[in-house]
Amino acid sequence: MISVGYVLVIVGALFLALSGLGLVRMPDVFNRLQAGTKASTLGVIATIAGVICLKPGWWLELLVIMVLVLVGAPVSASVLARAVRGEGE
Repeated sequence: MISVGYVLVIVGALFLALSGLGLVRMPDVFNRLQAGTKASTLGVIATIAGVICLKPGWWLELLVIMVLVLVGAPVSASVLARAVRGEGE
């Protein structure tokens, strides 16, 4: 029987793979930023949720990592987008 944790880890890995594919296939930098940020954030969150289901003793450390990813990824994408547009000068 496959547990929920394994399914979440596989779904997360698929989203991370699609994120990498999006970084290669998208035509311009803004589309690449969106593909890299949204899909990889969802992939990391799904993977961490799967690991929380598989290893319940690690929930606090994994929750901290999840919060850091949820805060850090959009902020870094915003900073990169502003740098590409030239607004940071």
